[in-house]
Amino acid sequence: MAFLKKINHGLLLLLLLLLFLLVHNVLFRTRTRSKLSDHWKSGGAAAGGPAVMESQVDAVIPVVICASEERMGGTMATINSIHSNTHARVFFYIVTFRDAVKLIRQYIEESQLKGIMYKILEFNPMVLRGKVKPDSSRPELLHPLNFVRFYLPLLNIDHKRVIYLDDDVIVQGDIKDLFDIKLKPGHAAAFATDCDLPSTHEMVRSIGMQTTYMGFLDYRKQEVRELGINPRDCSFNPGVFVADMSEWKKQKITKQLENWMEENFRQNIYSSAMAGGVATPPMLIVFHDKYTTLDPQWHIRHLGWSPDARYSESVLQGAHLLHWNGPFKPWNYPAVHLDLWERWFVPDPSGRFSLNRPDTDS
Repeated sequence: MAFLKKINHGLLLLLLLLLFLLVHNVLFRTRTRSKLSDHWKSGGAAAGGPAVMESQVDAVIPVVICASEERMGGTMATINSIHSNTHARVFFYIVTFRDAVKLIRQYIEESQLKGIMYKILEFNPMVLRGKVKPDSSRPELLHPLNFVRFYLPLLNIDHKRVIYLDDDVIVQGDIKDLFDIKLKPGHAAAFATDCDLPSTHEMVRSIGMQTTYMGFLDYRKQEVRELGINPRDCSFNPGVFVADMSEWKKQKITKQLENWMEENFRQNIYSSAMAGGVATPPMLIVFHDKYTTLDPQWHIRHLGWSPDARYSESVLQGAHLLHWNGPFKPWNYPAVHLDLWERWFVPDPSGRFSLNRPDTDS
């Protein structure tokens, strides 16, 4: 009997050891599954300064922004404008493809941005298989990084609230004011509506911009009509928003967005030739009447829709955030209000990214 007890004790210890190794392996894979390059630096400190520990993540303002190789300068200008206009501790989650990780690291570490807190995240475009058709009148709208905003919970960032920004924005206000917005109960995100700022309406009408759901959804399709959304309801631009990650997960927002992407893949319910391509309509459907409204000064947009239409000086000076959504980007030419963007441009140390201007060969 004593011998059997010893055997049983030995087997129990072996079982506990195996269980410990299994749990340790799962936790280790969870921490490393992002397969990304991490750079945790103290804001404003020189390279090699004290590290920011993961236990301090709730003490920062998390900003998610994408960085494609061909638009890298846009991302860095956005980051520079945010970092330069706040005393708050901002942490940047920069989402990109594997091939661009080294370029981003070099751009930051060898420029004036080397003191920022950041982490480079690698996005796997295979998640979009069977969800996006390559038929857009503006191919750049089909870039896989354009859909990162759908997958915020999968980025493995442990924050209760995050800010998402497109790479063609400039922040003139204090990002903390945007982060501190009070979301209504049950709302997973806050956006600025397309009908919210009367002082911009004249310019918006002059370039033929759509400001209602009619411009984004194909109401000839039964699936769209069955939604019960009034085609005259005001739309919103999802290039700037604040997200409550708990509500996002609770409401399964990512799954809802994927369902509509797959439905469009089969039925083409929102033509990619329409105003918002294929990334905006799913957001409009899922968040219809279920989002908090941002102060309109936090999203003065449409600066990239015409190389000629300009906002008044009073509108530009009062804006907390400027967005060059549209085909005429401020790093290219022609475009409008270039001076407001170039103020925050950070030259690429590698020389890969350069401005397209009439007095240069680039």
